[in-house]
Amino acid sequence: MKIKVLLVDDEKDFIETLAQRLEVRGFEVKTAFSGDECLDLIQEHEFDVIVLDVLMPGKDGIETLREIKSLKPLLYVIMLTGHATVETGIEGMKLGAYDYLIKPTETADLVDKITKAHHLKAEHEERICNAETKRIIKKRGW
Repeated sequence: MKIKVLLVDDEKDFIETLAQRLEVRGFEVKTAFSGDECLDLIQEHEFDVIVLDVLMPGKDGIETLREIKSLKPLLYVIMLTGHATVETGIEGMKLGAYDYLIKPTETADLVDKITKAHHLKAEHEERICNAETKRIIKKRGW
């Protein structure tokens, strides 16, 4: 099963090139060019990992991250930040982002972080499923 990634950045050429690089590596990729578009897409589709730019006009990455985490707390988010906004990437991690990368990023580094985030998400979901199964079994006295 392919890892489902949502790339969010207002730089259209950058995000389309990155999407192509990830698709060639076997990822299923959708793109959004604003925080609002991102939020609409996560309500319509299931994603494993979101790669989210910090600096965007309108709703910035930090505000978008807050809303993502309130809508889908288990969704893993990797922040993309420029050198001047590393502190903002760290702030994002405090708000629940999985990690951050400095732009421009090497595709291999991004693939590595996406793969690790997906693995952790899958483990987290499995633990929740197992706990729910145990709760049901206990409740029914099996």
